[in-house]
Amino acid sequence: MRSIAVAVALAVSAMAVPNVQAASVKYAPTVVELKRENFQKVVDGKPVDLYTLRNRNGVTIKVTNYGAKVEQILVPDRKGVFADIALGFDSIDSVMAGQPSMGAFIGRYANRIGNAKFTLEGKEYQLAANNGINSLHGGAKGSRFQVFNARQLSPSAVELSYVFKDGEENYPGTLPVTVVYSLNDKNEFSIDWVASAQDKATVANFTGHTFFNLAGDPTTLNTDYVMTVNADRYLPVDKNLTPTGEAAEVAGTPMDFRKPKAFGKDIGADFEQLKLGNGYDHHYVLNAPATAGALNFAASAVDPKSGRSLEVWTTEPGVQLFSGNNLAAKAPLDAGKGGRLFAFRGAFCLEPSHFPDAPNKAHFPTTTLKPGEFYTGRIVYKFGVKK
Repeated sequence: MRSIAVAVALAVSAMAVPNVQAASVKYAPTVVELKRENFQKVVDGKPVDLYTLRNRNGVTIKVTNYGAKVEQILVPDRKGVFADIALGFDSIDSVMAGQPSMGAFIGRYANRIGNAKFTLEGKEYQLAANNGINSLHGGAKGSRFQVFNARQLSPSAVELSYVFKDGEENYPGTLPVTVVYSLNDKNEFSIDWVASAQDKATVANFTGHTFFNLAGDPTTLNTDYVMTVNADRYLPVDKNLTPTGEAAEVAGTPMDFRKPKAFGKDIGADFEQLKLGNGYDHHYVLNAPATAGALNFAASAVDPKSGRSLEVWTTEPGVQLFSGNNLAAKAPLDAGKGGRLFAFRGAFCLEPSHFPDAPNKAHFPTTTLKPGEFYTGRIVYKFGVKK
């Protein structure tokens, strides 16, 4: 059970960082300057804006409170040249017309719920079937389509909050969630959240859904990146990409990333799971840390050409590995900053969370919250350079 009384990580993340000054940096010519006024709009009666996080090294992250979406991440390569490694858009209108999950904080339930229904305390809840027969990422209007309340906590942190109402998307129970995005001088971007069930038993599962292209060019493929995933097992899926309930060994299969491997090495293998997902779109069962609830290494990726690297750490039990199979270089969904089109497999996602379809799989780690219980979690994206 994930009942936690105090969200210590949130308090730490919210601490102000005084006198943050951006370093003098050199930007790649492809970097698009995001203008705040292009994100300022009223959506569903609520103000939308653009917020900036910056550390002393010049690393810069820009997010909008529409869907709590990350729109830009500027980090250096081995030559010190900064490029934008997050796929995103340069206006709120483009965000709303573009890839719906891109950069978002996903809830009330991240990933898929099979057959768009689940039973809780003897009552069946029918959800929106917005992904074939499944419900995906909270339904027809989950958090990725909602305007969060937002306030800048410091030059390197922003707080975003939203209240899922009882009956919203036909989920039971009132569920307020507060999310803090923060950036420290170790070039670590943290997502910390705390949610609490208010009045009814409910289910909850959150994740971050940034699409990464470490080369800083979304027209290029991700297949040369060297990927590592800290998992001996993964969750096989059926034809609807819903977990079958099995936790299969990765050993001896193209799903094995326990040792660093080029992302595209096996992506075209004659392997049923890769055919079902049109590439990687699978949840990995992370090898458990020595201390329960501790921050755990989930995965890493390195672009050999630029040297840019990413490590992902989390408190969650699994991570979804996605190879950008839904990108197709077609406007408006794939028309990113500066009008550049996102190539098929032009980015990857690493989405730490609880398991897909857990409400229908009693042997999966529970995602049920009873009234008065808390769900806290943390994801840390560590940006670096490999010489």
